Amino acid sequence: MTSQRGRRAEITRQTRETDIELTLDLDGSGRTEITTGVGFMDHMLTLFGVHGFFDLTIRARGDIEVDDHHTVEDLGICLGQALAGALGDKAGINRYAHAYVPMDESLARVCVDVSNRPWLHYQVAIPDQKVGTFDTALAREFLQALAQHGGLTLHVDLLHGGNSHHIIEAVFKALGRALARATAIRPGLDGHLSSKGLL
Repeated sequence: MTSQRGRRAEITRQTRETDIELTLDLDGSGRTEITTGVGFMDHMLTLFGVHGFFDLTIRARGDIEVDDHHTVEDLGICLGQALAGALGDKAGINRYAHAYVPMDESLARVCVDVSNRPWLHYQVAIPDQKVGTFDTALAREFLQALAQHGGLTLHVDLLHGGNSHHIIEAVFKALGRALARATAIRPGLDGHLSSKGLL
């Protein structure tokens, strides 16, 4: 279920595997309150909100006794739905953006087109299967769900890096910064940034 007010959206999603409530304000200041049951995702989503200047509140419960997969994937679904809901018809936004973010030895690049054309290119080699208890392969699953449900063309590349935590952290910071720029209102733009006149 989605509700919208301004550039803000609230999502609730209940399945047999997860129960999620998420609120996203695109014109926030980076305030976050995130409790998902997956500590590493709490950290990454906090970074996303802070560095994207998004206000983000998430309360999630999932079948983490099985593993974290369902929770992480459904978080991507809900954040994508909230992003799409908050943007409405996407009129007036920059649409395209990119960000390079270093985290110590790691450097990530995220390029985004808020296009209604879901696609994920993910070229991120993470050396470890686990960061703590977190399965690092789930970072891709989250981004895939976000791109699909947010209508994003998303290209995520690791230019270099060695520490798995630093790599994923750089990706989430770059994601926040790129989406902040892409979703920002462009002064003087009347309608949609598209030769078709519609996204």
